[in-house]
This record gives sequence, C-alpha cells and structure tokens, in this order.
Amino acid sequence: MAADRHENRPESGSDRRPGPGRAVYGISVAAELTGMGAHSLRLYEQHGLVTPARSAGGTRRYSDNDLARLERIGALTEQGFNLIAISRILELEDTNTELRDSNAALTSERDRLRDDQNSQ
Repeated sequence: MAADRHENRPESGSDRRPGPGRAVYGISVAAELTGMGAHSLRLYEQHGLVTPARSAGGTRRYSDNDLARLERIGALTEQGFNLIAISRILELEDTNTELRDSNAALTSERDRLRDDQNSQ
C-alpha cells in the first residue's frame, strides 16, 4: 500500500504561518500586503529604513516584522515626516524597545535575587 501523501502535513488547526522574523515574502507580495509600491520598498531599503533578507540568488525576502516596520513607515509618511525624520524616529523607537527589554530583564533578575536572598 502506498504511503498517504498527507502523512507529513501538520495536523489540521495547527499554525502553518512562519514566525514573525522569518523572511518569506517577495517584494511584490510585500508591496501588495502593505499597500505600497515595490519602488517605495526599494527606496526605504536604500535609506536604511528596512533591511529585508536576501535569498541565495539575491532576491529580497520580507518577514512579518519587516511588513510591520513598513506599515509604520507608511503611517509616518502619511503624517508628513520625511525619510530622514522617519529614520530618526525608527531609531529612537528601536532604542526604546531595547531599553524596555533590558529593564524588564534586570527587574526580573533583581526579583529572582531578592527571592533567593529571602529564602535563605
């Protein structure tokens, strides 16, 4: 009896979407999903606002994280910010996120050390 061709498929109901950091979308799909033109995506990359991954053949591949960043760029553009201002805003937002993550890790470590000290 031949093996069922569906054996290796994930169970129904399982999440088959890639993780938010996995670059899977080509530029035309990313452009469609964000409502932007492919030329705009290339321009944003040229200005360092987004850095899509590249396939072995050099094709741009966008992740869900990249798409979220592109949507943020679009929102800032609609508010009238130029690309230099957008670059600075994104840089500050990224730094703020890193600082929040670091602060949360330090707070967690502090709490763990206090718990260890109190249990002795």
